[in-house]
Amino acid sequence: MSSFIISEKQSNTQLITLNNPKALNALNSTLLVELREALELALNDEQVKGIVLTGKGEKAFAAGADISEFPSFGAKEAEELSEKGQSLFQFIEQAPKPIIAAVNGYALGGGCELALACHMRVASENARFGLPEVKLGIIPGYGGTQRLPLLVGMGKAIEIIITGTPIDAAEALRIGLVNAVCPLPELLDRSIGILAQSYRNSPLAVAYALQAVQTASAPETGYHIERKLFGQAMASKDAKEGVNAFLEKRAPHFTGK
Repeated sequence: MSSFIISEKQSNTQLITLNNPKALNALNSTLLVELREALELALNDEQVKGIVLTGKGEKAFAAGADISEFPSFGAKEAEELSEKGQSLFQFIEQAPKPIIAAVNGYALGGGCELALACHMRVASENARFGLPEVKLGIIPGYGGTQRLPLLVGMGKAIEIIITGTPIDAAEALRIGLVNAVCPLPELLDRSIGILAQSYRNSPLAVAYALQAVQTASAPETGYHIERKLFGQAMASKDAKEGVNAFLEKRAPHFTGK
């Protein structure tokens, strides 16, 4: 496995770690490809009954997409990026084995969307969740606009998305974004413990149950619209200004164009 992903088996659980700590485990294109490969290997392993996905280090689960890739994007390139991210995250969401995001710190932007795509989420006490894309003049593009309302309700989802303000672990638990909160040293054991409760059950029944739950909503149209709007937003002057301001470490000046 490459340096961007660490994958190791712990009994019946596959622990997959995003290994890009210097960039707060930012989701660059190479990491996403290798994450898909690690997930496919785990899902095809008959000994693996569940997967824990976490980030390397104590600061971040995943602090979002690699924004340094954005300045050259127009609408077409942005829509293609969105489609790639959505495809991977839908693959996670539709997995026949339970996947828990063990969120060890920041889960922002694409990192938050990755956690949302997992079947369950356990957060360390220092975890922070947010979708700050509007601060860059763009919108969430990896399914965040579709999954967040299903978890926390429309009003709260809109508040989180249009303000771009992160929430802490306690608030995430209160609104139903996460299943549990625990001290950071206990995070992996707590996550594996939750998964292990399902291991005594029929693997086929678990797979069918996960599949059935996905039919509770059918957001395919929403994902298509999200891709289109993500592309349009990325092609705007505001997006160029927002991304450049972020990279230059200055406040953005948006014009609404």
